[in-house]
Amino acid sequence: MTFDKVKVDALRKQYPPGTRIKLEHMDDPYPVEPGTGGTVRFIDDLGQVGVDFDNGRSLSLIPGEDSFSIQHLQNLNFYMPMTVNAEWVDEWGDYINDEPEKLTDQESIGYADAIRDAILKERMPEESERGLMIYCDKDDSIGVKVQSLRFDVDVRQGKLWGVAECELREPLNASEMSNLIDAIVGQASDGFGEGFEQRGVKIPDNGMIYASLWSADKTWTIQTEQERFSPSELPEVCLSTLPSTGEIICIKRGESGYYPSEWETGNAEKNRQIVDYHNQRRGITPAQEEAMVGGSMFGWDTPAADPSRYEKLETTAPSMSL
Repeated sequence: MTFDKVKVDALRKQYPPGTRIKLEHMDDPYPVEPGTGGTVRFIDDLGQVGVDFDNGRSLSLIPGEDSFSIQHLQNLNFYMPMTVNAEWVDEWGDYINDEPEKLTDQESIGYADAIRDAILKERMPEESERGLMIYCDKDDSIGVKVQSLRFDVDVRQGKLWGVAECELREPLNASEMSNLIDAIVGQASDGFGEGFEQRGVKIPDNGMIYASLWSADKTWTIQTEQERFSPSELPEVCLSTLPSTGEIICIKRGESGYYPSEWETGNAEKNRQIVDYHNQRRGITPAQEEAMVGGSMFGWDTPAADPSRYEKLETTAPSMSL
């Protein structure tokens, strides 16, 4: 292969380290399967593109002999309400109150920049490319399909929100979406979020604030950006149970049928409790769950996929007075 500095420099500008590519064809006795994604690591002086493929192999591609394309990432953001508590100190450094003070929405918004700066400082060098996804199983389907996961904050509709920013290599099915949400909730409650909350953020107002991404309060929910701020009548995904067996299933809006869930316990009663808990955390009503089941079975353009149909049934159901 002839060295051409101009062409090599052009390739390095076109495919800088970290670029996501998708293999179309590889001229090799033991080629990587077409369609496999990978990450560009370097381009050597001969113009060969060094790639770490998602299947674990690391090989070099030769432009002109091997064909590949840039894999454009899709953004998917999840929003969750944040709670901010403050501890104030007097001029001698003593705490004024025995218990932290919960700040109002307006007060919390005033510290958005300080909280964001603190979150950015928490990011480790090894997380630069994939964020918190480096702690997920890389061979798991969401480990393959989700390029990165990072937390940030945003101010919308007069409230402070925690944001889980995800970059997707490929679209997720219902089960994968559910698993990704579980991973985010785990990081918000017990992983990144727990440590961040405990360390606190110093503020110039003689105090410390403690920002929580997660809350045990039943009003805490996690939703996609569209679900939160431009809601349709149906969520992106939800959990339900099969009437015949009580098995937990995942349903994705717009798709027929369902996917199995990793939350399956083999016990119908426990399954129902798990479904109710997770749907409540996602802000999904019983009527929306019924409509998701109906849409997956009978079509998304049928009355069965209309949650108002089930809301009317709930409101007209007879009640018992004591």
